[in-house]
Amino acid sequence: MPRPRKRLAGASGQDKKGPAGKRAKTKNPDEASIKVENSGLQKTLGLKKCGTNLSSYWLMKSEPESRLEKGIDVKFSIEDLKAQPKQTTCWDGVRNYQARNFLRAMKLEEEAFFYHSNCKEPGIAGLMKIVKEAYPDTTQFEKSSPYYDPSSKKDNPKWSMVDVQFVRMMKRFIPLAELKTHHQAHKATGGPLKNMALFTRQRLSVQPLTQEEFDFILSLEEKKPS
Repeated sequence: MPRPRKRLAGASGQDKKGPAGKRAKTKNPDEASIKVENSGLQKTLGLKKCGTNLSSYWLMKSEPESRLEKGIDVKFSIEDLKAQPKQTTCWDGVRNYQARNFLRAMKLEEEAFFYHSNCKEPGIAGLMKIVKEAYPDTTQFEKSSPYYDPSSKKDNPKWSMVDVQFVRMMKRFIPLAELKTHHQAHKATGGPLKNMALFTRQRLSVQPLTQEEFDFILSLEEKKPS
């Protein structure tokens, strides 16, 4: 029986090919792809040079509610991850160049929040860690996969994935609405979530977190929502 496929989409958009997330066609798609990829890399490197910690903490989105694409249920929740053998699986299906570059920047043992997206109540459900660094995403070559990309070649694959392992559930679910309240307050006060990618780069399914953002979100576990 095939394992559940992860649906990597944000609450307000998708970063992969699909009915609601198609990339705009261009006269020279390869050139456009290179420009987008280089732009993402430049932004990543630029942030690192500024001292922003991009390579230790992450937020990764997946859909916890059933939805068929090409006849395949793309549902994948933190409970599904927890139920996998050794509570480990590959994180496939990323079809955005900047998100892919973030996958390629991940290192072993780095931590990521598992974020439930495109559902009734989006938010942070738990923690996982990176247990295998980036390697070619096999779904890009599978014609039956929702993530098939006929333009990707096996000798030069476009897309990557990592392996993740369940760490724990959050002590309490941290909903998007609560995070948004803090983000808006921190924009005025200069707090930790003022520039959080969840709100400034909403379409990305893989997002970097600073240590300050990560620590603040963890601190919310101990507080009752207002």
